[in-house]
Amino acid sequence: MDAGAASPDYRHSVRLKYVKLGYHYLISNLPYLLAVPMLAFLSTRISPTDLTALWSLLRYNLLSSIALASLLVFLCALHLSSRPRPVYLLDFACYKPESERKCTREIFMTRSSLAGTFTEQNLEFQRKILERSGLGQDTYFPPAVLRVPPNPCMAEARKEAEAVMFGAVDQLLAKTGVNPKDIGIVIVNCSLFNPTPSLSAMLVNHYKLRSNIRSYNLGGMGCSAGLISVDLAKQLLQVHRDTYAMVVSMENITLNWYFGNERSMLVSNCLFRMGGAAILFSNRRSDRRRSKYELVHTVRTHKGAEDQCYNCVYQREDEQGKIGVALSKDLMAVAGDALKTNITTLGPLVLPMSEQLLFLATLIGRKLLKIKGLKPYIPDFKLAFEHFCIHAGGRAVLDELEKNLELSDWHMEPSRMTLYRFGNTSSSSLWYELAYTEAKGRVKRGDRLWQIAFGSGFKCNSAVWRATRTIKPAKETNPWMDEIENFPVEVPKIVKVEA
Repeated sequence: MDAGAASPDYRHSVRLKYVKLGYHYLISNLPYLLAVPMLAFLSTRISPTDLTALWSLLRYNLLSSIALASLLVFLCALHLSSRPRPVYLLDFACYKPESERKCTREIFMTRSSLAGTFTEQNLEFQRKILERSGLGQDTYFPPAVLRVPPNPCMAEARKEAEAVMFGAVDQLLAKTGVNPKDIGIVIVNCSLFNPTPSLSAMLVNHYKLRSNIRSYNLGGMGCSAGLISVDLAKQLLQVHRDTYAMVVSMENITLNWYFGNERSMLVSNCLFRMGGAAILFSNRRSDRRRSKYELVHTVRTHKGAEDQCYNCVYQREDEQGKIGVALSKDLMAVAGDALKTNITTLGPLVLPMSEQLLFLATLIGRKLLKIKGLKPYIPDFKLAFEHFCIHAGGRAVLDELEKNLELSDWHMEPSRMTLYRFGNTSSSSLWYELAYTEAKGRVKRGDRLWQIAFGSGFKCNSAVWRATRTIKPAKETNPWMDEIENFPVEVPKIVKVEA
């Protein structure tokens, strides 16, 4: 560094930080600060004689007392009955495939070359994508893709689905101790594999769920479908009393490996990997004590009315008739617009009043007063949440969100490490990220958590949780526990993949 260069004014930045922190605490505690002088004022205006007279009036007027008490009881009962039922997350489980399913970057390139369908130029293209992807050496592929030659067929796709779903659900039931017969709602989301009978029917058959089970199978809804399933479970649990809802989120690789040479479709091959998660919810108030989280908000944004958004992630045939999912060059811009719409709805629900006032003041200055050069105010969501689980769709998505939301490396760590260790597991990636946060011992009682995911359509969905208890890693069983001491790791911008 040049000794003559002017050093940054660190004192100014530190002062600004503490000014903003003081402002935040002032606005957040303003009601309490105003309440103290108000109570002091009232105490000077109301004498003991006034209180004695009021007590005598109620004491000797039995009908008035009964009517007042009845009114209070009625209002309390009305308030309690109108409140939405709480939705508790009892526990969740993430599937961890056998070590034989591991696919290093070199194995990926070897299998792609041996497939015999890719041109040399497109093999090199995939190599460059892989080198910059942020994926590590221990992601997983199903046997049908690793086999030489590959064997993508319905039977193999069913085997993959069964391995992922049953593996996650078996672990979930073992962790919660819930009898499968007590589950009243089951929801499965898988975007690209929808056989007949459905995946939800596959679960009903395997676990012999009861005949009046309310089962749903969501398809074609992309990587954000996991939070759509959570929202659906929340809505159903408002209607059906005292029951459990199980959500299974996954994607199927076997029948969706692209063997063509259209580059917009080859990106998915480089990023998506095998994985899945199962989550158990309850609306029984008695389950609060043993639950991990309470669902606070879900916010769904759908930009499908706009053609650019609708077409940016699109499954179709290429010129040779091979089916793949094409990713548009507009994807990042579309995702940014969807995120803006989503947080505009979410912000007033979660942000402290101090941030909302700053946002409102900036908006008035830009739109009404037309102040030139006044930049839009980006709310500090770190004041609303302790933890962030951002869908590990790819390095570019994570980089953009880290920049736009002004998050630290610590906040992004669960998402980046999930992408590195497991790859893009589609809708289930959020739960691998939460499992990482738990394995690190970061979740304390009362902590607030923001899950956010993007998906085809184009959709941006959010879920907000509050931890009902402190999570102790020593008592947890999740895919990170036997290797969590090895993380975080440094992920270089480019990792050379040898031929």
